[in-house]
Amino acid sequence: MFVIICYDITDDGRLNKARKVLRKYLNWVQYSVFEGNISYGNLEKCLAEVSEVIDKREDSLYVYMTDFEKSIRKKVIGKDKNPSDNFI
Repeated sequence: MFVIICYDITDDGRLNKARKVLRKYLNWVQYSVFEGNISYGNLEKCLAEVSEVIDKREDSLYVYMTDFEKSIRKKVIGKDKNPSDNFI
């Protein structure tokens, strides 16, 4: 499946820890956005690891999922921060 994860984490320490977890599984494309193809099992592991890091009273994580990557179109205006990423 293809996922896009966006986050808003208020503490720099938690932010860096969450970013480190997300980088193990997905491509970092913007300061608070990760995307990529991932299996359901790995997504569950990733989200479990991130859930241990964030403070759910202050931080938020949005996960957008699709089984049909080809149905998503992406247009980058400006510098592509991850040009080696898969083009959709």
